[in-house]
Amino acid sequence: MEKLRILIPKGRIFENISWLFDDAGIGIALPDRTYRPRLSVDWLDAKIMKPQNVGELLELGSHDAGFTGLDWIRESAAEVEEVLDLGFDRVRIVAAVPRVMNDGDLKSRKLVVATEYVSLARNWLEASGYAYRILRTYGATEVFPPDDADMIVDNTSTGQTLKDNGLRIVADILESSTRFVAAKSALARPEKRRRIEELAMLFKAVLDGRDRVMLEMNVSKARFGELVHGLPAMRSPTVAPLHGDEGFAVKIAVQKGEVGGLIPRLKRLGAVDIVEYALRKAVL
Repeated sequence: MEKLRILIPKGRIFENISWLFDDAGIGIALPDRTYRPRLSVDWLDAKIMKPQNVGELLELGSHDAGFTGLDWIRESAAEVEEVLDLGFDRVRIVAAVPRVMNDGDLKSRKLVVATEYVSLARNWLEASGYAYRILRTYGATEVFPPDDADMIVDNTSTGQTLKDNGLRIVADILESSTRFVAAKSALARPEKRRRIEELAMLFKAVLDGRDRVMLEMNVSKARFGELVHGLPAMRSPTVAPLHGDEGFAVKIAVQKGEVGGLIPRLKRLGAVDIVEYALRKAVL
């Protein structure tokens, strides 16, 4: 059987993807000074690559699937299929200028714009009617103004680094997060499509499980109807009779954010022996 070839970005994204694979039941290890992770299944072959390159390599067909930010997919204009938004590493691509620069100055001259996102910046600058020259950067873009650039287009999660460097945001260009994407050529092949869809199902189950907990409780026959009527659940609760026909054991999966208000309500509805535990996966 031909292996599914996947690309995993290096750096911060790798840590999240490694956790995702581990919780999906696929062991992953990256020996020092190598770019070929070891995986616990024989139908996967992985390679480490910068996120900037993932989209284009998938479009070329040299690999079948991979992980990268939406920002780099849009920047490279790669023709790939998004399979799943993993929600990791959420950032905004923004335009920022020195705090001392007022909005009237922005269109009164030709701006020097420092950025790693050359295409995204150019498209936004053109649409916004700016006169500009782009200065391509290779990291630490925020240090260019005011001496070497009038504006930057860069990613930010909280905006604090921009503030610390005397910059203010003048526009939001794109919201980005890590995506699981696939080559169109791979999706056109039934066996590879099946493998990609199975991976996506496992990843989604892990992500859904991370947001939920399981609650188990007992309830008497007399209070059972009232309790079940007041339960939230993914579909419907799991119910089993207690030994001695004294009542029922009830199990539900709920969002973590619901638990604080839900447990006191369950007590009022007659629940006893309430136990909460984490979920590893939730296949909805």
